[in-house]
Order: sequence, then structure tokens, then C-alpha cells
Amino acid sequence: MTGFSTDCRIVYSEELRDGVHALTFEAVGLTPAQPGQFVHIKCGGGDTTRVLRRPISVADYFEGDAANNVPPEITVVFEVRGDGTQWLAERREDNTLDVLGALGHGFEVPTDGQILLVGGGLGVAPLMYVANANPLRCNAILGFRTAELILLSGEFDRLCRRVVIATDDGSYGERGTVAEPVRAALKSEQYAAVFACGPRPMLRSVAAIAAELNVPCQVSLEERMACGVGACLGCAVETKNGIRRVCRDGPVFDAQEVVW
Repeated sequence: MTGFSTDCRIVYSEELRDGVHALTFEAVGLTPAQPGQFVHIKCGGGDTTRVLRRPISVADYFEGDAANNVPPEITVVFEVRGDGTQWLAERREDNTLDVLGALGHGFEVPTDGQILLVGGGLGVAPLMYVANANPLRCNAILGFRTAELILLSGEFDRLCRRVVIATDDGSYGERGTVAEPVRAALKSEQYAAVFACGPRPMLRSVAAIAAELNVPCQVSLEERMACGVGACLGCAVETKNGIRRVCRDGPVFDAQEVVW
């Protein structure tokens, strides 16, 4: 299902830390979002409109209450990386966004059992929706370069049974990458699945550990996108089943399918 575009009213805007922003907008007319999916947002207006939309993962989804005229809402978390996301960061309550979505193939959540969420950097954001949709089923291991870059830890503390934070420089939590905490978690408890989102080297490492310990693992890949609906092949990746499009066949893939 590809969804379609509509104008969405912003209801909440916040800078979470320097250069990282959260926006919540009404999702009336959009396809209901599943964990792991993304939206494609047009950035700019009039002569300032950028040709390509910006793909941003869904960090949370509220289905609303039609009987009481409460609209559904989508929350996204993004980092300013250029003119388009700078424009988006300057949007405020009651501004509107042209949004296409929800798009892509999300996480396939097992019906029971524990889920281990593994996020790196901004990749923690889409995992928040998984935790919110599966209360008391998730533990989280979150990795950041340094303490100043920690993001959404309070939300994960609220939503998960246990949260481990690792920083590369040891300035907070465990020193190093998420690899050893992931290995320790999978050896100490039974998990139905590992869901991972973050930098590709982290995903490769998590996928290898999960395979070694025979735990199913799904990874959310990030690639540059153009159309967002699978027409242009701009976000193609190599898998063991051939070339796949991150925007349509992903962004979530079985970790063992990906050619690392």
C-alpha cells in the first residue's frame, strides 16, 4: 500500500536537542501507519519548494477517535541536514505539511514473546513506535557517540521493561558500541525477535550476533530516496533475493536477506 498525499496540520513542534526536532501532525486522509513505515514530506512552499520530498520514519502514531472527532496523528523525529530539513524545523503549530504516506514495509511484529529493540543515533526514533504499540514486551539497547547526543531515553524508559544505553566514549552508560550489550541480552533471555535501526555498520554487527544466537532479526535500512513509492529505483539495495527497493520492499528487511 503506497498511501497518498494530503495537507496535514501541525499540532506540536519541539527541538529535542540541538539540530534534532519532533513534529506531530494530524494524519487525516493518510494510510494508517505501522511500526517501521515512513512518510514522504514536501519541504518548502512556492518558489522555495525542493523537488524531492524528505523521507522520515514514523516515530509514533495515534489512531484517533472518529466517533468523538479526534483525528489520527503521526509524530516524526528528524535531524537538520540541509535546506529542506531546515525549512521543516521552522514549521510551527497550525502550519500545514504536504505529506505522502504512510509508506513502505514495516516491522513484522511477532504475536507473543519479548522483542529486543536496538537503535543507534537517530535510528532510535522509529523503534519508539514499536515500544509504544507493544507495551511491556520490549527491552531496548540504545547506542550514541557521546552523552550529549542521547535522544528519547526518557520515552524508552517509560515504554520498555529495561533500557541499556551505550556510548562510544563511555560518557554515559556502558562504554563502546551496542554489540556486547546485545550479545549479553540475547544470551540471558529468550527473545522472539530483534528489531534494529541505525548506522549500517551497527546493523551488520547486530545481524551477525542475532544469526549466531539463532534469534530472528529485522533491520531498517536507510538509503537516499527520490519517488518514495518504488518507481525510480533510486534506493535499490542488494539482497540475497536480488535487488530490492528500500522505499517499497523496505525499509525493514529480514537481516539474513541483506547482502552486507
